Amino acid sequence: MVWVSVGAARSFGMAAILLVVPAVAARRTWVIGLVVAGLIAGLGSTAREAATLDAPVPVGAITVAGRLVDDPRPYGSELRMRLEPSHLLRGEFWVPWSGPRLAVLTGDAGSVAAGERIRVAGRLRPVAGRIRGDPVAGTLRADSVSRLEPASDPVFSVGNMVRRRVLRVLEPEGRAGALLAGFLVGHTEALPERDQENLRRAGLTHFVAVSGSNVALFLGAWFVAAGPLGWNPRRRLVVGLLGIVLFVVITRWEPSVVRASLMAALVLAGRVLGLALSTWAALGSAVVLSLLVAGHLAGDVGFQLSVAATAGVLAGSRLARAQPPLVAALSITLGAQGAVAPLLLWHFGSVPLLSPLTNVLAAPIVTLATGTAGLAVVTGHGAVLDVATALADIVLGISSLAAAWPQLGAGGVAAVFGALAALRLPSLRPLVAVGAALVFVVLVLPPARVAVPTVVFLDIGQGDATLLLGPAGETVLVDGGPDPGVLLDRLRDYGVTRFDLVVATHGDLDHIGGLLTALDSFPADRLWHPGHRAGSDRYEELLAGAQLAGVKVETVEQGWAARVGSFEIGVLGPARRYADLNDESVVLQVDVNDRSVLLAGDIEVTAQRALGVVETDILKVPHHGANTSDLAWLEQSAAPLAIISVGPNDFGHPHPAVVDALVRGGSVVRRTDQEGDIVVPLGP
Repeated sequence: MVWVSVGAARSFGMAAILLVVPAVAARRTWVIGLVVAGLIAGLGSTAREAATLDAPVPVGAITVAGRLVDDPRPYGSELRMRLEPSHLLRGEFWVPWSGPRLAVLTGDAGSVAAGERIRVAGRLRPVAGRIRGDPVAGTLRADSVSRLEPASDPVFSVGNMVRRRVLRVLEPEGRAGALLAGFLVGHTEALPERDQENLRRAGLTHFVAVSGSNVALFLGAWFVAAGPLGWNPRRRLVVGLLGIVLFVVITRWEPSVVRASLMAALVLAGRVLGLALSTWAALGSAVVLSLLVAGHLAGDVGFQLSVAATAGVLAGSRLARAQPPLVAALSITLGAQGAVAPLLLWHFGSVPLLSPLTNVLAAPIVTLATGTAGLAVVTGHGAVLDVATALADIVLGISSLAAAWPQLGAGGVAAVFGALAALRLPSLRPLVAVGAALVFVVLVLPPARVAVPTVVFLDIGQGDATLLLGPAGETVLVDGGPDPGVLLDRLRDYGVTRFDLVVATHGDLDHIGGLLTALDSFPADRLWHPGHRAGSDRYEELLAGAQLAGVKVETVEQGWAARVGSFEIGVLGPARRYADLNDESVVLQVDVNDRSVLLAGDIEVTAQRALGVVETDILKVPHHGANTSDLAWLEQSAAPLAIISVGPNDFGHPHPAVVDALVRGGSVVRRTDQEGDIVVPLGP
């Protein structure tokens, strides 16, 4: 009996949505048959995944050899990769062990790449899970990773060589080179988070999610390189299929690449076999075949967006027939953006209003940049590379400019679709035009500054971020939450353009994960931090990045005070060095208009007792309301208003005993996970 999980059922439902539309459009019953086959294959995939997740693994210190399934990828402050074991070291001898796939965590993976045989020594924990949809039976924290053999598969060998060549040529070119690597092979690890967020807000992320246009460019160059081998139709099919497989390996089989490559392969095969395969049929068949091989792709965001965007392009292409080039390009872009809008809302909560415009502007530049970068990689010519990086800089400039343009929520998207529908009625067109103009003005105008000093406890997820806004434009940010994108959205919502002061209370990622991107996006005068070197690696990156940006970086001391516009800010802690990182949090008291706010970081029992009872009007409850506080201290320090900055979590935050202690002390308790941003004016 195969039991289907809720997640698998949701994936099957999404598969049906993704597949039925192309199938109906193609009017081919065999496509419907493939849909059913794909869903059945998904059930089988679920059973295979369950077998991996439940597989027994040796626990503790082990040394294992096997094939690396993918490249090491950033995972927090470490690197993570998937290993397919083949041998286990017992004593002095290797014994065969075709164990289930394992996740490997390491601080340094060297230069190993997918398809190579490696040796890993470390400690294995039976913690099953999934990495990019692929099940793993355990997590191996590596003490050492070494290459045993290069990839034996010739396609992997050539693919790795090409990928390394691309990265070696482009990496020295900084941000522009990182973007070009994204265009060519989908490698975005070196692209700063600020630029990735700008691309997302501008609606340009798909350009670094390698897809159909990249496959077409690669195949064109591939056929030119193949020369006479590609003249005969059957030889052209073989050469083309080989090139597609190589491209998939080079780009590391990203979901969008899998979809686009299968479509290209089906079109090539159809021409050789004399089958008139429509683009809709090719799309539907490619999606189904993808799910036959990897059912989990149905739940992959990249795969969903790729399929929806392609369907939108095909629909827009019909409207673009016999239209002027600019109108045709806009029609195709509108089709793609309209198709992905529901998915963007579902997964990210917003849609860039003017993404069709940014895509029309950026698309030809991206195509030129991609082709020029490919030529630079092949020839190694510096002048060609200079042209490619200049084009990439233009794309970065467009994304930076467009990132500040309006974003639409569900209501805004519904209004846009409604307005487009209403335009079909001539009598309503003047009303729609006036309404659209008014809405555009409202969206484009910057938010009004606050009339009185205000503290905003940002809904940042499971983390902390507090914003102090003054009527003269003074702005202080205390912590930045875990997600740079969420933080930037919130800051833009409140019209932030610069910081007088930024405070990193301590090095945990849920407090400083967004700060470096914030400092990259907005100028700042000063950065305060506690001075410890523990916590996440992001702490070191934050300090180094702030110094490079010209921000004055200062290690705070108890008793410090600073005046920032309306706000008098005093440092109450840390009083000394503590064994626990949370106790070393910077504790701030903010005074304004005879009211005070205590921002207590993540301090726990030891630091709370050293701090003593503090009388305040507003308390930012330490450590998201975790059961790490001295309940007596909380009750005695309870302010009339207690704010718990918290998001969805598995830690039990806030703990009921903490909430009870605050209530006993007379506090009104408010939570960001229940209310969203909590805005508290501090003026008269």
